[in-house]
Amino acid sequence: MNRPSPNRRQHLIQQWGSILWPSFIAAGAASVVFFAFVDPLRLQAISFPGTTISRELGYSAGFFMFWAVTALSSAVTWYLNRPMPGDDDEELPLG
Repeated sequence: MNRPSPNRRQHLIQQWGSILWPSFIAAGAASVVFFAFVDPLRLQAISFPGTTISRELGYSAGFFMFWAVTALSSAVTWYLNRPMPGDDDEELPLG
């Protein structure tokens, strides 16, 4: 089995951390703001009337939904900010 080198592993941990940590904080803030105005049981009654859930499950599902969306946003930002291969100042695409 090929194991990544310690430097490569640390780099991967930093990449994942730079995506997941800010998105976790943003999801927490979004959950607080959203659920200050929306009751998960009322939302469930509107969206899935035949299903019963607890309020805690609604809060948890909402948080993880916000976390997935903000993690995707962070991942796209990371992808767009990575250096281009052979990046030199001679050939700027729009410059």
